[in-house]
Amino acid sequence: MPRDSSIEQTDTRELVTDATFTFVTDRTDGKWLVLVVRVPAEPSRHRVAVWRELRRIGALSLGQGTWAVPDVPAFAAGVTRVIELAQRGEGEVMVLDAVGRDERDGARLEALFTADREEELAEFLADCGKFDAEIDKEFRNSKFTMAELEEEEHSLERLRRWHRELKIRDVFGAPSAEQAEQRLKHCTDRLADYTQQVFQALHQM
Repeated sequence: MPRDSSIEQTDTRELVTDATFTFVTDRTDGKWLVLVVRVPAEPSRHRVAVWRELRRIGALSLGQGTWAVPDVPAFAAGVTRVIELAQRGEGEVMVLDAVGRDERDGARLEALFTADREEELAEFLADCGKFDAEIDKEFRNSKFTMAELEEEEHSLERLRRWHRELKIRDVFGAPSAEQAEQRLKHCTDRLADYTQQVFQALHQM
């Protein structure tokens, strides 16, 4: 595949060394979809749009212009969207069904896919920490206003949407998934406490 007609590789890990895909996973019945993406280099916005969608759906980069997702319904709409975006840029996406030869290959792919989910969960947990710190600041400053409450509600809703997306992509159960669930609940409880304080402050006026 010509280098200038593909989406730039964003992951330096080596997994596929030839044209044979040897993927096995238990939770997907050993089935993966391999997307071979070809989009003209110019205008670059089309390649960027395809790359962003691949990242958004949690596709695993296997090499130059080659990505993989578990063959489960949760990824179907995203794959369709990737194909549409590539075609808008006069490109194409070849979608290959991949089934592994042995369990070691599948375990390696699953580990790489789950490692990506762990990175996303780590970022999510960090943002939960920021939300917690923001609530602490509001309490510390006794800033119990409707404006601040609405801002915190928007922040929590963003965390909830993000968490829903992470759960959909986490096919194999990343180690930090349970912690993320607990932290989101903690953030929800903190907002409930803050809401109560705002209610009390407003009704004392």
